[in-house]
Amino acid sequence: MDSFVYAPPQTPPVILHDDEHIVIVDKPAGLLSVPGRGPELTDCLIDRLRGEFVNILLVHRLDMDTSGVMVFALTKAAQGNLSQQFEQRVTGKNYLARLQGHLTPDKGRVDLPLIVDWPNRPRQHVNHETGKPAVTDWRVLKRPEGETRVRLSPLTGRTHQLRVHMAALGHPILGDPLYAEGEAASHPRLMLHAESLRLRHPETGVTMTFSAPCPF
Repeated sequence: MDSFVYAPPQTPPVILHDDEHIVIVDKPAGLLSVPGRGPELTDCLIDRLRGEFVNILLVHRLDMDTSGVMVFALTKAAQGNLSQQFEQRVTGKNYLARLQGHLTPDKGRVDLPLIVDWPNRPRQHVNHETGKPAVTDWRVLKRPEGETRVRLSPLTGRTHQLRVHMAALGHPILGDPLYAEGEAASHPRLMLHAESLRLRHPETGVTMTFSAPCPF
């Protein structure tokens, strides 16, 4: 990890939707959602968006290496409403991932509690004594040679949840620098993409679904 150099993509953010209350963005892989620690980690999605949306507010995050749909709020009221939706699991999230090996059967659920692995931060790990509940549904889309393409639907929102759960099944996400090993870790990016996000508009209450095309 000492050799890590932060080199985020310089392409401008893709705006999927915006109105007076929310902004929906397709985050590229390799870009932090919010600033990291240190001056070299200040470039991030929310700061890039602030040039166009001065009052932009954080609602949730995606890992730096994950691409896909994110929602930001433009008012405190919208931020509070959306945060409650995430906490109460009103939102619906689907991810696409490429896994090492052939995962079977065709669908299933992972129910394994997670907590930070303190000596090895930022890694998380399964811990049945002190871990917080974490549940992920998965469905196989296809099995090309040596790997499995899946759709993942997290029912909770723990840090690194999808990454740890897939590794716990013995099929880590390809390109994962923390939970994959050997050839599986050598892909140019983490093969995890937030494909769609369903939420209730914080002002109208209308259910809306936003999607971003998968880049892999």
